[in-house]
Amino acid sequence: MDPADARPGPGTALVRPPGPRLAEGIVTHIARRPVDAALAARQHEAYVAALRASGRRIRAVPPADGHPDAVFVEDTVVVCGDLAVLGRSGEPRRRGETSGTEQAARELGLRVERIKAPGTLDGGDVLCVGDTVYAGRGARTNEEGICQLAHLLGGRRVVPVDTRGCLHLKSAMTALPDGSLIGVPELVDTSVLPFIRVVPEPAGAHVVPLGPDHVLMSASAPRTAAQFAADGLRVTSVDIGEFEALEGCVTCLSVLVP
Repeated sequence: MDPADARPGPGTALVRPPGPRLAEGIVTHIARRPVDAALAARQHEAYVAALRASGRRIRAVPPADGHPDAVFVEDTVVVCGDLAVLGRSGEPRRRGETSGTEQAARELGLRVERIKAPGTLDGGDVLCVGDTVYAGRGARTNEEGICQLAHLLGGRRVVPVDTRGCLHLKSAMTALPDGSLIGVPELVDTSVLPFIRVVPEPAGAHVVPLGPDHVLMSASAPRTAAQFAADGLRVTSVDIGEFEALEGCVTCLSVLVP
């Protein structure tokens, strides 16, 4: 890694390369299929290259090779401004992943807090849109975890959103750079949400905003990408098929630090 990529500053992206036990990752809502670890490593490198090409500095989180799902670093922390809230997953097997993320957050100068028992929270259940924070309530994140998050975030409006049939809130919906929600409405309680734009493919529900008119998304959602491009957005598509086999998506593989 270029030493310059490790410097803290605006536009830093936290990432953690896939470990040797990746193929053992937890699968909940989809059928398990074999995972090609070598291909996954190449796909991760291409994903990181896309983040770097957008101007982000890349900060590697220390490995957690004993945890197959550790590559999905988003679940370990929620970053809002200069605050990093370490999660406490509803899946006990994933709770050891946070130590490396805490180290990286402290080295970036972030203020670190944490979700405490009996609260549970995965970062994949937290979607920040302006001053509003949508928090998915499901198998990995409970009411107590959401309440603790709301207390730690202070003045931000936190909206609990019940999820069903999906791993995380961001498995069902994310937001475009202008703040408009996109997703699969049948997977979330839409009664607490503003208008949500329905995407033509499930993988199109997941975008990482890289700029005011730029999004990163999966190559497995070409029709959604074409719609966004027609709307004037710049779309960068990356192949993350080996991670999608483990219920991952483009948001799961990084944490953007302002």
